[in-house]
Amino acid sequence: MTKGIEVKEAHFPGRAPIDAYGNGGFRFADMSHRGSMLFLPSGIYGWDKQDAHTLTAEDLERVIAEADQIEVLLVGTGMEIKPLSKELRAVLRAHRISSDPMSTGAAVRTFNVMLAESRAVAAALIAV
Repeated sequence: MTKGIEVKEAHFPGRAPIDAYGNGGFRFADMSHRGSMLFLPSGIYGWDKQDAHTLTAEDLERVIAEADQIEVLLVGTGMEIKPLSKELRAVLRAHRISSDPMSTGAAVRTFNVMLAESRAVAAALIAV
């Protein structure tokens, strides 16, 4: 019996600045990933989200699970700024996470600065 290709969930176990973004993905730690990503205290994860308009608390379960280590969540909403829903903001506030939606490019730049300052920052970034 032949085994098919096994696709594992993309995960980098550490924190790293984002070296580049665009063309549908991100470069960090001498690696690249196509698609959206979560940059969390526990590591960097591939994220199956393509549109910030439909963002829900369920989409951010991994973020919420690490709420005790996150003060600010930068949400890169793509090419344009898209506000988070009132419900999602309330869920994040309930977990003491301040959320800041912005374009993905602005979120990448802000994440890198806050990471360099050793701030309790996380990022949910829609690929552009």
